[in-house]
Amino acid sequence: MAALDFLKQLSAASGVSGYEAAVRKIIADEFQPYSDEVRTDKLGSVIGLKRANTGQAAQGKIMLAGHLDEIGLMVTKIEKGFLRFTQVGGFDVRVLLGQEVLLHGQRPLPGIIGSRPPHVLPADERDKVIPMDELWIDVGLPEAEVNDLVQVGDLVTVTRTVVELKNNLVSGKAFDDRAAVVCLAECLRHLAAMKHSWDVYAVATVQEETGLKGAMTAAFGISPDIGIAIDVGHGDMPGVPEADTLKLGQGPGIAFGPNIHPKLYEKLVAVAKANEIPYQVDPVPGATGTDAWAIQVTKEGIPTALLDIPLRYMHTSVETLSTTDLERIGRLLALFIASLDDKTLGELKA
Repeated sequence: MAALDFLKQLSAASGVSGYEAAVRKIIADEFQPYSDEVRTDKLGSVIGLKRANTGQAAQGKIMLAGHLDEIGLMVTKIEKGFLRFTQVGGFDVRVLLGQEVLLHGQRPLPGIIGSRPPHVLPADERDKVIPMDELWIDVGLPEAEVNDLVQVGDLVTVTRTVVELKNNLVSGKAFDDRAAVVCLAECLRHLAAMKHSWDVYAVATVQEETGLKGAMTAAFGISPDIGIAIDVGHGDMPGVPEADTLKLGQGPGIAFGPNIHPKLYEKLVAVAKANEIPYQVDPVPGATGTDAWAIQVTKEGIPTALLDIPLRYMHTSVETLSTTDLERIGRLLALFIASLDDKTLGELKA
């Protein structure tokens, strides 16, 4: 499937952190044609294994990780037919008011997020961000029917259709981090026409937004020799320092810092240069807050790298990225994997 089509399919699916079942099947189906084996681990991460194809025993194992869960909402109280809620993962509260949502109750219920209009607010509150506990969801049903169809703990996802902008940019929900899953699929597709001496584990991890749990358990189970996480980084936009952003459409960010093995960083840069793949340098002086943070400290430690997808408006329903960057990341990963050989592990330890 083309990268954009797969991204649209993933964005449309609902899969709040910890409740990702519907998204898993879509990903497993996409991985299947390019993998020797596709399975789901005990926590729910989807693992596509592409075995070394040089006719000899694998020289090592590499794990690629991009998380499939999305941030969402959860009903906390039913109040006269209106639904109070909290967040699962970190929503940008400033953009919740007025959103269309889908409530996953006894049956799917479309709704909207509302609040008191500014006309009835005290003067000192009219220019402030409305806190989450003063918002509610309205599904348009009588109180008795709401009580029958909805219960505390039901999940809510934002309703949003992917919008194609100019210059290969697209906007939609849950690009953080299902766009990375698109990169994994692109990598597997490229590897189908390449020779590689390492086993490749493409892992769509669960529960990243609530504590990197899927990456922890998958890395422990696979015990890879190398790990590469793919996640989103802040795209260029007004009001944000240039040093803290990545430009959309100009290639992935290749991170370096204490979460990153320096020789993996150097090797990724070398492969990108050798194959004329644009890239950007992303210095991260501390915790990356990504699956790379979990992979690095699994068992006795795993040499880890991180590729960033430039993305604007993170943790909103209009996250925006360039599909060209996704395609470049998939190609860079495949070429990097094809460059691994029996000397790689020794070089990492030297």
